[in-house]
Amino acid sequence: MRWKKLGIIYKPDGTYPWAKSHGMIPTPIQISQQVLRVFVTFCDEKGIGRPGYVDVSASNPLNVLRVSEQPLVDLGNPGTFDENGVLTCSVINLGRGRMFMYYVGFELGTKIRYRLLTGLAISQDGGNSFRRYSPTPVLERSASETYFRCGPYCLNGPQRFRLWYVAGSEWISLDGKSMPVYDIRYVESNDGIHWPAEGEVQIAITKPDEHGFGRPCVISKPSGGYRMFYSVRRRSYGAYRLGYAESDDGHAWSRMDDLLNLDVTPGSFDSDAIMYAAPIQVGDKLYIFYNGNDFGRDGFAVAVLEEE
Repeated sequence: MRWKKLGIIYKPDGTYPWAKSHGMIPTPIQISQQVLRVFVTFCDEKGIGRPGYVDVSASNPLNVLRVSEQPLVDLGNPGTFDENGVLTCSVINLGRGRMFMYYVGFELGTKIRYRLLTGLAISQDGGNSFRRYSPTPVLERSASETYFRCGPYCLNGPQRFRLWYVAGSEWISLDGKSMPVYDIRYVESNDGIHWPAEGEVQIAITKPDEHGFGRPCVISKPSGGYRMFYSVRRRSYGAYRLGYAESDDGHAWSRMDDLLNLDVTPGSFDSDAIMYAAPIQVGDKLYIFYNGNDFGRDGFAVAVLEEE
């Protein structure tokens, strides 16, 4: 693959107290022929995230049309799984103005650094506002996925909801810092709300340098089958890089990281890290939205596929 980086689309200007910095985990959907809505998580002055959106032109994603003035979902009540951050990871359009937003709730720990579980919020007005489905996660901790059931990405098929996510039950020490360990897993649901307590491992940690994966995004290939874009945590880099896999059925994946060719750029906003890639097909163009250094400190950017 050969990509052309088009640059940063949007970085918060500090106007709103809930959106002082960052533009994390860009998640695009097409809401009309003219408009792409990119759901992102902005951070307040304490670094606590809340989701909003940035509308951009479908013909030129660098053209910002509108930015949300209020958070789409606020923090959970004290003691809940999303009391310290709400991070959007996947939004699906169910039609007639109804949307499901799958998000990660950030819960600080005492003997572990944090716990990440998946919640659901529902919109009835085309994604302009959302209401939390429940104060508890839809992907709750389980015996085999104790600390992390997060990074969800959902596709709604004709008979079932399909969800790829990251999960794990382990922390390791890297250079004196406690770091999470998780792989990519898969579950199915009839209603998009009730999910199994354990997922099927899709992409496991098999390389000694790896210790985790970031939010997977799955789209159909024009020629059939599926593409998966994900992030990879490596010990040697100390930061995320991007990975890529293909599958005929969305179950059995072949890793093809070396084919992606979308990496860091020295001296740029993505000089040290590149992560959270989210693709969207617009006509004959495949765009990919992503973050750079420090989990999107400088906002979010876009690239376009120039050659397969």
